[in-house]
Amino acid sequence: MLEIKVKNFYELTTIELYDLLQIRSEVFVVEQNCVYQDLDGKDQKALHIIGYKNNKVLAYTRVFEPGVYFDKASIGRVVVKKDQRQYKYGYEIMKASINAIEERFKTTGIRLSAQSYLIKFYNNLEFREVGEEYLEDGIPHIYMIKN
Repeated sequence: MLEIKVKNFYELTTIELYDLLQIRSEVFVVEQNCVYQDLDGKDQKALHIIGYKNNKVLAYTRVFEPGVYFDKASIGRVVVKKDQRQYKYGYEIMKASINAIEERFKTTGIRLSAQSYLIKFYNNLEFREVGEEYLEDGIPHIYMIKN
């Protein structure tokens, strides 16, 4: 079970910020071999959902209130360290993210841009596909929503 912390950008310590940027880079840039601009100026508007075990960041998402990224609340940068995925921490961090949206933003409508190979994972969390698949940074994605 992960220890979950929910913080806005200005509540993050320097070490927490470093750790969450490190896991994002480790997975999205190195593991997925995708050169893209991770530091996109949106972190300051996000709530950061950080999953720890033994004081190490193993899972992370960032969430936005409705109107910041999409018309609905949104979840992005969903990441779990590769050697920890068998423990289902993706579900834990997503459930914590959904709860944070419901509690902080008082809404249940959520939209996200999912890497297409993860459709079943998001379906298991009650998200459904909307529209056609598209490429983002060379990786197939699809929009998904949860009401």
